[in-house]
Amino acid sequence: MNKAAAPFTWPVRVYWEDTDAGGIVFYANYLKFFERARTEWLRHLGVEQQTLRDTVGGMFVVSDTQVRYHRPARLDDLLLVTACVQEAGRASLTIQQTARLKPHEAGEPPVLLCEGTIRIGWVDAAKLRPQRIPDVVLQALCVQPT
Repeated sequence: MNKAAAPFTWPVRVYWEDTDAGGIVFYANYLKFFERARTEWLRHLGVEQQTLRDTVGGMFVVSDTQVRYHRPARLDDLLLVTACVQEAGRASLTIQQTARLKPHEAGEPPVLLCEGTIRIGWVDAAKLRPQRIPDVVLQALCVQPT
């Protein structure tokens, strides 16, 4: 299996700033966790977003999110946040993402806290108009657009 096909996992620690008054992660912060994991996943694959913007003049923007919450994360929890291509088009990608609680003991499975799909589109950075995703990005992701 290639490194793009398997879900990429990025650890995220829950800090005070991520929580509400009850010490539970504020729901919108899962989108921040997902963004961090997607950025690190692309970097892991050799796709640095600022470099792409500087060299080809384009960037990814979020066009749609669907998130489902299962259980709360709390202050100081260590989460394992994943990213994996679910669908690839010529100008957009749909990314499947999860946030799971890292188990405290070996042998226990991570507990699913939140899952979602994030659709990102490629746009011209100056005009914010849709464009085709550069071949170099699709090759790094090991995907064929539909």
